[in-house]
Order: sequence, then structure tokens, then C-alpha cells
Amino acid sequence: MNTPPMLRQLRHDVWATGRLLERCRALNEGQLDLTAPGTYGTIRRTLAHIVRADEGYLHGFGLTHEPLLEVTDTVTLDQIEERLTNVREAVEGLFGARDLDFDRRMRDERRKTDLDPWVLVTQFAHHGSDHRSQINTILSVHGLEAPNLDVWAYADEEHAVVRS
Repeated sequence: MNTPPMLRQLRHDVWATGRLLERCRALNEGQLDLTAPGTYGTIRRTLAHIVRADEGYLHGFGLTHEPLLEVTDTVTLDQIEERLTNVREAVEGLFGARDLDFDRRMRDERRKTDLDPWVLVTQFAHHGSDHRSQINTILSVHGLEAPNLDVWAYADEEHAVVRS
């Protein structure tokens, strides 16, 4: 099967968020509320923000229908993980739609705008990467181990790179 490169990119994005979520499960409540200058906010809020945004991009394609995850100081990692599971399934559904033309203008009612679908897909990948990097910065600044979330780590896990 010939997998579209953008699908692989979004799979990496969801994988990286999931891996970061796993790392954060080892943190205590106080550590989940750590932040650092120049970042979005606390680790907890930033994780929720990433997943909420992913839901929003997918909502533009009609792939998510429930209200978006709330970004609060009390959102739990379980709630974030549950929504990330839905995001993972919706990403697969996005690329399973045979009639989707990424260059054909579409209406995004949530944003009250018309746009080419590739914009939402590209923003999905960029946005998540940016904020995961911020969480890794927060972890590092506070002397905590940050996970390797880059494409090479994902490719190794997917057996897409053979080292000789």
C-alpha cells in the first residue's frame, strides 16, 4: 500500500503527542503545572491545547463532532489521552476519504473562513510540533528528562530506517 506522506506526518504527530503524554504520566501534579518563560503555559494546559487544536482541525473536515476538549488547570491526562485516541482514529479517517481533494477550497464553519484543506493538515503538524517542543523545554529547564519525539525516533519505532 502506498501511504501518503502527509498521513505519515500526521501519524508521527499523534505518536509524538502520545509519547509525550506517556512521559508526563511519571510526573506528579505539581510538575504537570510547571511552566517556563516563552511557552504556552503549564505542561497540563499545553498538552490539552495540542489535542484540542487537533480536534478543531479535524472538525473542519467533519471528522469530530463532540465539543472540543476544554483547556483547564484540572483537565486530566486520562481525558487528554481519550481525546488523543479519537484524534488518531480521525486522522486515519481523513486519509480514507476517497473524495477529499486537498487543493479544493472548503468552508470551515468553526473559523468562518474558506480555505484549501492542506492548510488545516499542515497546521495540524506544525502546531503540535511547536507546542511539544515547548513542553520539552519546560521539562529540561526544571531538570526533568524530555523524551525524544523527532521523526528519526518515530522512524526507528516504525522500522522505517535500517541501520547498518
